[in-house]
Amino acid sequence: MAVYGYEAIDKTGKASKGSIDADSLNAARSELKRQNLTVVNIAEQNALTRDINIDIGGKPTARDLSVFCRQFVSMTRAGVSILEAMKMLCEQTENKRLKKALETVRVSMEKGEPLAESLAKEPKIFPGIMVNMVAAGEASGSLDTSLDRVATQLERRSKTQALVKKAMVYPIVLMVVAIAVVIVMLVFVIPQYSTMFESLDTELPAITQAVLTASDFIKAKWYLLIAGVLALVFGIKGFAGTDLGKHVFGKIAISLPGVKELTVKSAAASMARTMSTLMAAGVPMVEAVEIVANTMTNIWFKEALLDAKEQIGLGVPFSKPLEDCGLFPPMAYHMVRIGEESGAVEDMLDKLAEYYEEEVEMAVQSLMAMMEPMIIVVLAAIVSVLIASVLAPMMKMYEALDNV
Repeated sequence: MAVYGYEAIDKTGKASKGSIDADSLNAARSELKRQNLTVVNIAEQNALTRDINIDIGGKPTARDLSVFCRQFVSMTRAGVSILEAMKMLCEQTENKRLKKALETVRVSMEKGEPLAESLAKEPKIFPGIMVNMVAAGEASGSLDTSLDRVATQLERRSKTQALVKKAMVYPIVLMVVAIAVVIVMLVFVIPQYSTMFESLDTELPAITQAVLTASDFIKAKWYLLIAGVLALVFGIKGFAGTDLGKHVFGKIAISLPGVKELTVKSAAASMARTMSTLMAAGVPMVEAVEIVANTMTNIWFKEALLDAKEQIGLGVPFSKPLEDCGLFPPMAYHMVRIGEESGAVEDMLDKLAEYYEEEVEMAVQSLMAMMEPMIIVVLAAIVSVLIASVLAPMMKMYEALDNV
């Protein structure tokens, strides 16, 4: 079986490139035609022209899934059948893990299973909100609308996550640079002065002696230092994966000044946006709250929403457990309560999500503004110690010469 590279145009007029396995050129053309693609150019690929596909195992991002949803909606609205749309998306998806998952979904659908059940077979790829939204869309006959809402939800979640990550990039880069500078100073610069310090024939200042000791340790026992850092990193990562670790780090995130504001507002934005999306698709509130709880990254918010789910099942309004848990900001449960009283919970949640998504952006900017001077002060302190360790013996030498 040979591999043929092709350029084609689909029903919507969109150009696409790819490769296909077939027994012959005519078989490849027939298969592309069956997929509703108009072939522009096709030729057999050799070892030099064949596509190189390297699967690095990257998990699909929220952006990847939102693009899939948008493309799926565009195809189905253009008159392409669901199964044909899935086949086309399988071929043009670049992410290898998503491509493999879509192949599994396609095979399942060919056996007659609904799209939602097929997606549910790949829980590590397709989130619960997506599966439930698709199920609701299939039940109501509005699959394209449901997927369109899922795409919007994923895009906004991706934007919020990107903002949070952006807040961490700057301090991490500065920390790495600071550590690199300190290591260079201790390993290469400070030792150059050691012979001069020894020739002074005087007792070195404590700060200089401490820096030289650190320099000697790094040069002689660098492997112990690396092993210690790795042990610390993996130890923290392992602890963070335990139930106790999740509670400890979750508590820190909602208690530490600056970080607390970002954590709470991010959780409120995520809760409101996801709840609004699910309710718009007709998912029952109890089920929607459980799905939202499982999307929370902070375990304290997750447990609060799972408790809310239990209370809603007993007839308690959603706003009550939101207020009682003490985690969500007052505006969150006040607006939910207004929505419950007016019968417009979905609209209130949508407005709440828009408000807190803007607040998250402002919280990120505030956190960065607060961290920048703190990091500069820490760097200045480190550099000051190194400079002082070099200048102190020199000053002592000059004093000795003056007294001669």
